[in-house]
Amino acid sequence: MNVELRKSFQFEAAHLLPHLPKSHKCRRLHGHSFKVDIALSGPCNPKLGWLVDYASISAAFEPVWKKLDHRYLNDVPGLENPTSEIIAAWIWKKLKPRLPLLAEIAVAETCTARAIYRGERVYPGGSHKLPPARLRRPGWDFAEKASRVA
Repeated sequence: MNVELRKSFQFEAAHLLPHLPKSHKCRRLHGHSFKVDIALSGPCNPKLGWLVDYASISAAFEPVWKKLDHRYLNDVPGLENPTSEIIAAWIWKKLKPRLPLLAEIAVAETCTARAIYRGERVYPGGSHKLPPARLRRPGWDFAEKASRVA
C-alpha cells in the first residue's frame, strides 16, 4: 500500500526581499511565523503499518530548524533572497539526503500564502525550469495594474 504522510513544523524569523522595488512592503524588514509541512511518499511497511516514524522526520528537520528559527534569514547561506519558494527548495536540499522518501516541502509565510516545492522537474525542451510565462504568481502584478487604474 502506497501512502503519503505529512508532518508540520513552525519557526519564527525575519527577512526582507532585496530584489523587489524599494516601494514594495516586502523589501522592508519584517517577520513571519513560518509553517513548514514535510511530506513523504512511498510504500507502507507491512509489518509496522507505517511509512516512517514521525520522530525520524522531526530528527531530520531539527538541525535545519535550528538554522532558521529566530534568525534573520538573509544572513543564512543560500537564503540571501529568502522568498517562500527559495526557502522551500533550500529545506528540500538539506532534507533529501536524510529523508529519501521526501515528496514535498510546503512553506507558508501567512495562513493564506504558501509555496510548495517537489524537487527539480524536467519540462518540455529539456529545461528544468518553467517557461517564463508560467513563472509569474497569479496576481503578481496586481499593484502595477491597480496603479494604472487609479
